[in-house]
Amino acid sequence: MRMVFMGTPDFAVSSLERLIADGHDIVGVFTQPDKPQGRKMKLTPPPVKQLALTHNIPVFQPDTFKNESQLALLQELDPEVIVVVAYGKLLPGYVLDLPKYGCINVHGSLLPKYRGAAPVQWMVLNGETTAGVTTMYMDRGLDTGDILLVSETEVGENETAGELFDRLAAMGADLISETINRLPEGIERKPQDDSQSTYVSVLDKRMSVVDWSKSAQEVHNLIRGLDPWPVAVTTRGEVRLKLFQSRLTGKATSLPAGSVTEADPKKGLFVACGDGQVLQITEIQMVGKKRMSAGDYLRGHGIEPGTVLGC
Repeated sequence: MRMVFMGTPDFAVSSLERLIADGHDIVGVFTQPDKPQGRKMKLTPPPVKQLALTHNIPVFQPDTFKNESQLALLQELDPEVIVVVAYGKLLPGYVLDLPKYGCINVHGSLLPKYRGAAPVQWMVLNGETTAGVTTMYMDRGLDTGDILLVSETEVGENETAGELFDRLAAMGADLISETINRLPEGIERKPQDDSQSTYVSVLDKRMSVVDWSKSAQEVHNLIRGLDPWPVAVTTRGEVRLKLFQSRLTGKATSLPAGSVTEADPKKGLFVACGDGQVLQITEIQMVGKKRMSAGDYLRGHGIEPGTVLGC
């Protein structure tokens, strides 16, 4: 099928790779403009652009779609369908109405829940046990269009947002492949139930600070949900520590929230939470240092039981 692909981050790469492998005629890729990244703020192309260029697919990086600025270009490309995966821009009516088969979006949640940005991370932050991806017809709302196909998966107890992100990206690639292949024969459109909808926003570094007065499950979800970015943080005196991995222990304690109940290089770091439950921290990173196991950290930086971590 003749198509235009619109996407930007790693999540979209899997879908573009699959559509290329399926042999579709991808006549153009639209992606966000290159942005400065890293300490040296080097201008870096988005992952989708990098993939498109390796396959000699024309790449377009418009700053805006307002005032029908891209209409002539899209008319020239003449796609039968436009596939959109984490593009990062709202598309106006003249884009949505142009292709024969419309604009099809891959969204990283089970719609109508978790509309908007960062759905994968928020599912982990909220402790969801089931996640998934949805393909849908795009309309003029934010993730409000009719649902086409859905694929579900269970979320692991200790699965991080980064791990779930990678799994859902692969599932999304399979789902968009099936969706596009079935478009000509027709797929039943299922309107979303707006009364069941939820919206989520982009992540913020201000979310990173661990509040040990919360339950062990809530702290565990925060650590999982903010890995790999922006990462949960706590303090030990003046030292700022990033927390990457944790485990629920089922152990109870009477120590105040944030207190270290056990700190053994062989067993790891255990911290009291607000519900009286103990959470095990398994991976730590000091600012400016490498990420390491909690045991390795404790071998060089012993902590006395009873020490209270910042919150």
